[in-house]
Amino acid sequence: MPRRTDTRDRVVRTAADLFRSQGYHATGLNQVLSEGGAPKGSLYFHFPGGKEQLAVEAVALAGKELGDALAAVLAAVPDPAEALSRALDLLGRELLASDFRSGCPIATVALDAASDSEPIRVACEDVYASWQQVIAAHVGDEDLATVVLAAIEGALLLARTRRSLDPLHAVGARLGALLERPTP
Repeated sequence: MPRRTDTRDRVVRTAADLFRSQGYHATGLNQVLSEGGAPKGSLYFHFPGGKEQLAVEAVALAGKELGDALAAVLAAVPDPAEALSRALDLLGRELLASDFRSGCPIATVALDAASDSEPIRVACEDVYASWQQVIAAHVGDEDLATVVLAAIEGALLLARTRRSLDPLHAVGARLGALLERPTP
């Protein structure tokens, strides 16, 4: 197995960013190498499985980073409704910072390539499952975690398409009411 290097990590991170904003099929390997500042020969040295292997690793990296950020937000706020609000604020800031080019780090790849590649589909499924577990641990209900995750994904898609944070705010308000804990 090739050893890990800064070049390898840079290529994975660059691919994750490009797949997030452009999708799998619209992102070329030459673009990944150019924007990642990597020599052309490094791609198949580090990723003998080619673009598919690169995508699987990029999905895992992007999914872990967002999952860790989500877990940190949820751990910092015991109230599920307030935690959801803070998580949506985080996602909204990322949308604004990217001028609405970067929504969910997994959705674009999942929609673009998961039906063509079983390894990519499994990588996307694993990331979504990990996020759902983080949410379920906080809200105490697996089905409710599915609803929350699906609503957030839909809100991100609508926000990106509309170039507005309004869908995130609407989901936050409606789900926040659902998640509010009664005061004793």
